[in-house]
Amino acid sequence: MQTKRQIRQLLSSSGISPNKRLGQHFLIDLNLMRLLVDSANIQKNDVVLEVGCGTGSLTEALTEKAGRTISVELDRSLAGIARKQLAGAENVELINADILESKNTLSRTVTDALALARVKHAGRFLLVANLPYNVASPVMMNLVTGPTRADCMYVTVQKEVADRMTAGPASSDYGILSIFLAATGDVKTIRTLKPTVFWPQPQVDSAMVGFVRDQAKCERIANMELFSETVHLFMSHRRKTLLACTKLARGRLARIADWPEIFEQCRIDPAQRPEQLSADDYVAVADCAANCLF
Repeated sequence: MQTKRQIRQLLSSSGISPNKRLGQHFLIDLNLMRLLVDSANIQKNDVVLEVGCGTGSLTEALTEKAGRTISVELDRSLAGIARKQLAGAENVELINADILESKNTLSRTVTDALALARVKHAGRFLLVANLPYNVASPVMMNLVTGPTRADCMYVTVQKEVADRMTAGPASSDYGILSIFLAATGDVKTIRTLKPTVFWPQPQVDSAMVGFVRDQAKCERIANMELFSETVHLFMSHRRKTLLACTKLARGRLARIADWPEIFEQCRIDPAQRPEQLSADDYVAVADCAANCLF
């Protein structure tokens, strides 16, 4: 792991500085970095994905624990620095690429590397990262909904993202990310982080958050794709009543003729608003919808 001074020297020697457009804020508190790694409880047969490896500071700690680490860095200059820093590590693959091909799709290069790593290492698949602010939510959503699904995620994110991750129904922070995480696992805030633990300092607080997938919860969801469509239908119109939202249904959901019956089966008042429903409620509605369609 690297101190602030070491990171500054690495960047200076390459003639570069942190890129604000890419949201580059390096975690420089080594105790917090150790807390993130320790919280993940990484084992020798685990595969770890790191997004935004920067100069390879956290990567160094991950390679000491994991069977295989796949580290992704968009910035070509930083990827070059990290590659030099990690030259002696045999269990790490550094990919210079955008983690997202689109908002709803992870990089094929990355998913192929993960698939190959998981053939050789039969443990868990974890995301452990100081996530770049501009990709945090879509990366986590992709790793929850699949097809490449993380067993655990231990990340640092902006506090507003952490608040959305852990929010409950009727909260102003409650949203699509909140519902998916609650429906598929257990999420908790590990530590709130002040701007001073990063360099350069961001303008907002951050937080360290842990998510553990719960297989029993996941098995309640009859069809993950339809569950996603259901959540997006209602939460995209969160101020309307549930019944009013159904009139805006598109695709497969538009084929459902009797939404009031679905709400009755789920014991949900159709006059409620989408933001009032729990993750369990959405699972129930989506499963009833699946029964109507398939």
